[in-house]
Amino acid sequence: MRFVLALALALGSLLVPQTPPPPTEVYLATLSTSGNTVKIGTPVNISNSPEYDNQPSFLADAAAILFTSRRDGKQTDIYRYDMKAKQVTQLTHTTENEYSPLLTPDKKTFSTVRGDKQELWRFNLDGTSPQLAYAHTGLIGYHVWIDDHRLAVFVLGANGAPATLQLVDTTTKAAEVIEPNIGQSLLIRPGHRTVSFISRPAGAPPVIKELDPATKKTKVITEALADSQYLTWLPDGRMLMASGSKISLWREGATGWSVVGDFSAAGLTTISRLAASPDGKWLAIVAVANSK
Repeated sequence: MRFVLALALALGSLLVPQTPPPPTEVYLATLSTSGNTVKIGTPVNISNSPEYDNQPSFLADAAAILFTSRRDGKQTDIYRYDMKAKQVTQLTHTTENEYSPLLTPDKKTFSTVRGDKQELWRFNLDGTSPQLAYAHTGLIGYHVWIDDHRLAVFVLGANGAPATLQLVDTTTKAAEVIEPNIGQSLLIRPGHRTVSFISRPAGAPPVIKELDPATKKTKVITEALADSQYLTWLPDGRMLMASGSKISLWREGATGWSVVGDFSAAGLTTISRLAASPDGKWLAIVAVANSK
């Protein structure tokens, strides 16, 4: 059941037990900016698998993308797409599921949510030398590193309780609940060193907030798109958010969101996760395509 719940969180919706996840794919598009204009190129399928592909994240030099993939009908492992060679390589070969790969602050390893206990594990960049990085008392769904020993985590609520944003110190093993009813995107806001997240308070519109790890205080950045769970920051501080087949842009000082791309013609009917490369030249897009 924990496996099913983990898949449900990875996809952004609750799945019926034993229902296979939808065949999402990871696409790659060029990203260019000029003044206030952001242009997204034609998405190209880089995962090319009939099953589940999701949760892309770039390496620091943008030379490769890490992502989660289920290719044997049984479990998920972590894969790498090399930007120059345009090749996919399987990194982990464990008997447990791995999700949400992220480069760690030392840039020598990546962390991933692993197994039924949904603990954080660390692997070398080639997928070797797995080591437990942090074991939480609850189930971690998503995470983002603040520095070499602190991170923010999305923790599943027990017995129907809402998911919570928690601040964790892996050195002291301390974990503090910051806010309940949060969405699934946890990111570091460029230029601020704060953690952005989507707050979904009951009976109120969702908003994007940021947490200052030093003060543990939060504040609202802007309203979120009502029917979206996922966003990404561009290096210059602007933000992209997906809804349906469209991707919209937010920038500080502007009013609301503006659509910068509609990919229905490319067959991308349901866009979920987004990840911009550190150099701002590429955008990874997760979507369900009209046809495989």
